[in-house]
Amino acid sequence: MDGFAGLRVLALESRRAEELAKLITAYGGQPVMAPAMREVPLGSNHEARAFVGQLLRGSCDLLILLTGVGTRALASVADTVCPREQFIAALKRTRVIPRGPKPMAVLREFGITPTLTVPEPNTWRELLQVLDEAAKPPQKLELRGMRVAVQEYGVSNPELLAALVERGAQVSPVPVYQWALPDDVGPLCAAIKQFANGGIDVVLFTTSVQVTHFFQLAAEMKLNECLQSGFAHTMVASIGPTTSEELSRHGVRPDFEPSHPKMGFLVKEAAERSAAILRQKRGETASA
Repeated sequence: MDGFAGLRVLALESRRAEELAKLITAYGGQPVMAPAMREVPLGSNHEARAFVGQLLRGSCDLLILLTGVGTRALASVADTVCPREQFIAALKRTRVIPRGPKPMAVLREFGITPTLTVPEPNTWRELLQVLDEAAKPPQKLELRGMRVAVQEYGVSNPELLAALVERGAQVSPVPVYQWALPDDVGPLCAAIKQFANGGIDVVLFTTSVQVTHFFQLAAEMKLNECLQSGFAHTMVASIGPTTSEELSRHGVRPDFEPSHPKMGFLVKEAAERSAAILRQKRGETASA
């Protein structure tokens, strides 16, 4: 079987839905598109504005940037407080750690060299490992007593915040934007019903928020129990560890993660592996 070979592939992407649908089609799949989220800027951005003030006063010892979109949003909030040059100058005086390549790219645009870099797969666990290594000589970057701000990316990461507190840091989350269900949940409701009834062959999760909203809406539709049958017969592809963790919280073990946490790799490798994975899953289910 070459590629998806006509398999029905559910994708929950919002911003890059058109691009993802073209990729699925290019690899021989039938895309079923059901956006699962929309980005909602925090109305007043009180926390972000307050943080910018602290940054300008030198009251932040370490800033952790979790997403590229969030980093840009934080800069936009800063524009309402001070000139962009002043914000960038304050960042240059502060230790800054981007979690992955997207916030790193934004820092590069600002002419800022990060204090530390985080290796793939760029989860909060790798971030903590890098910080723990930096606490040793010769860097001796001790978190104890340090004022640490964490730019959040829609949903908070309690594990990361708790781990930083355990290491003695004074932690301040900085929520810059949040996620909500789409204004029109019709396509997502229809996709959940199709999934629960065995009408989907492959599902692609490209962020943990999609997982949260998928199960949230299924519960409201009283289809949570039916989902288990859907997952038993469907190939579940996760973009990376953070998304896989959220799936695990809902009792779902993803069938695979791509070699790199990027959409192109996800679709290509899902197409390559779909036949074998579905044969195994459906065979096991039939014999159970």
